[in-house]
Amino acid sequence: MNSDDMTAEFIDSLAVMLLALGMTTAVGSMYFLFSALGNEKKIQSLLFPAAGIGVFDFLSGFIMSFTWPLPSSYNMLFGDPLLMAGLLLTVSAIAYYKHYDISSVSILLFFLGIYIIIESVGIVNYHLETGNDLLAAMGLYVVDGIAALLSPVMFIDPKKGKAAYIVEAAILAIGTLIALFIGYTAIYGHLLDFIKYFP
Repeated sequence: MNSDDMTAEFIDSLAVMLLALGMTTAVGSMYFLFSALGNEKKIQSLLFPAAGIGVFDFLSGFIMSFTWPLPSSYNMLFGDPLLMAGLLLTVSAIAYYKHYDISSVSILLFFLGIYIIIESVGIVNYHLETGNDLLAAMGLYVVDGIAALLSPVMFIDPKKGKAAYIVEAAILAIGTLIALFIGYTAIYGHLLDFIKYFP
C-alpha cells in the first residue's frame, strides 16, 4: 500500500466533529440561559454563529452518515444525530432571525432525543465502547439525549418557566464539557496515530 492510499484511508474528522458538537450544545445552552434572563440582544448575537456551526454539523454529519471510512457503526451513532442536529440548528437560527416561533422545533429535537437514547442502549448492549471510552460515550449520549428530550420546555414562556430553562441550559452545558473533553483528547491521540504512519 502506498502512502497516498494510506492517507486516503486515514481521513478522520471525528475530533473536529466533536468540537462542533460542543459548540452546538454551547449555543443551545446560551440560548436557554439568555431566554431565562430575558436578554434578547444576547440571543440575537447567537444566530449567525448558530447558523454557521449548524451548516458544518449538517455537512459533516451527512458525509459521515454516507461515506464514513472508519470501522464500527459511527456513521449511525454519531453522523446521523449530528446531521439532524445541524439541520435543526440552522433552521432554528434562520427562523428566529425572521421572527418566527421556533418552539415547534423542540418536538423534532424530542424525537432526536429518543434516537440518541436508543443509541446509548445499543452502545452498552453491543459493546461498542469499553472502559474509559464507555464512560465518556455514555456521558455524552445520555446527557445530550436528556437535553433533547427536555427541549419542549420551549413551549413554556421563559418568564413563567425560568427554572426549567436554566435546568435545560445546565444540562446542555454539561454536554458541552463532555463533547469538548472527548474531542480534545481525540485530536491529541489521533495526531499520534498519524505520526506513527507518517513519521
